[in-house]
Amino acid sequence: MTDFAAKKPLEDTQAHFVFDLDLYLPWHMRTIIIRSFILAALVVLLGWPAPFDLVLAHPNEAAGTPPNSAGFQEFLQSLWPLAQKSGVTRTTFDMAIADLEPDTGLPAVSNQQAEFDKPLKAYLSEAVSIRRIARGRDCRHEWHAELTNIEQRFGVPAAIIVAAYGMETDFGTAKGGKDVIRSLATLAYSRRDRPVFRDELISALVMLDKNGIARAVMKGSWAGAMGGPQFLPSAFLKYAVSFAGAGSPDIWNNPLDSLASIANFLRQSGWQPGLPWGMEVILPKNFGYGSLHQSFAAFAAEGVKSADGGGFPQGEATLFLPSGAAGPGFLLSANYWVLKAYNNSDSYALSLAHLADRIKGEPALHGDWPEREVFLSRTQKAEIQRLLEKFGLYHGDIDGRFGQASRDAIHDFQLSVKTWPADGFATPELLDQLAEAARRKPGQ
Repeated sequence: MTDFAAKKPLEDTQAHFVFDLDLYLPWHMRTIIIRSFILAALVVLLGWPAPFDLVLAHPNEAAGTPPNSAGFQEFLQSLWPLAQKSGVTRTTFDMAIADLEPDTGLPAVSNQQAEFDKPLKAYLSEAVSIRRIARGRDCRHEWHAELTNIEQRFGVPAAIIVAAYGMETDFGTAKGGKDVIRSLATLAYSRRDRPVFRDELISALVMLDKNGIARAVMKGSWAGAMGGPQFLPSAFLKYAVSFAGAGSPDIWNNPLDSLASIANFLRQSGWQPGLPWGMEVILPKNFGYGSLHQSFAAFAAEGVKSADGGGFPQGEATLFLPSGAAGPGFLLSANYWVLKAYNNSDSYALSLAHLADRIKGEPALHGDWPEREVFLSRTQKAEIQRLLEKFGLYHGDIDGRFGQASRDAIHDFQLSVKTWPADGFATPELLDQLAEAARRKPGQ
């Protein structure tokens, strides 16, 4: 993680706590990714929490094994050796799966996640609503003393913690009512090609057996994400903490346990105390777009200024232009990528960060979003990735989901053909330009 220019970061993926990897990672993400892999072993599969909320399948994948009661019970019984190896008692195992029926309604909602399919500006407008800002400020005021304690313990700002709580469950009001054991058992059975669901089911059984969590309490989303932080079982076992410091964390009914657990996750994922997530910036008219990755000091030397007139921190930064040079611009610090470890989506991470700023009392974004921006389809984005791969500029999955790796590859292509502004932003014109360059490439 030493060279921004030569190394490529992760792409956005379909869901939470899973990453579609590029071959190269920038310095500010490798530690986060390693920790994330250990957390749920959700590698190159899905995504992480609304955190840890999962997606059953990519849009064009097969639906997996259709659930049926006989085969379902046989499959569950076959998991006993794994459960036993994890320390689960036979009594707990039998009680958990006794008379369990598959939930046939799960696959129908498997691909409905707005953070991956809605334009960023639309997602941000809904996520950082006036109502949510007001509620976040109320929560910060109500739990001021407790949040101060949590911030001192974990080094994560109170506003970031509250914003994550708001993004995940609308401040505890939308935690999900599914039986987590049943949901994960169904997913483990119907998607046996993805052992992550099986592993999460085993972790859920460990929670029942070792953590004193009552089965009736273990409610969550269709994908097994639980409580205020929306932790999957493996994440609960690793990151959930009690605010009081004693007893099993109650992330379902105790908001302070949820807030402390969110802070613990972010800190263990690499959050650097005292470093902002980033900030909105204003680029000078003569900005050269020579690099999207350099130090804050280097960007300042090129005339980049904070939109609020404040100074820049020390360290490395990434220039993010979600609507290209015509829209708002942001310099992202290492802590922004920690937010993406919670949910590997730029729409989610930027919304969480901006919500935190608004909860603190900071103003709305300075820059305006383009009024007539043309949004590319998933198919068009995948074609851009395919063409960039043909030129040796892109090394990730051809999935039509743009993250920093795709933006870096676009930026490299723009520089190679002397396009200005080389902002890393994809447009229909860029697709045409790539297609034309591919036709002219020798050997094509």
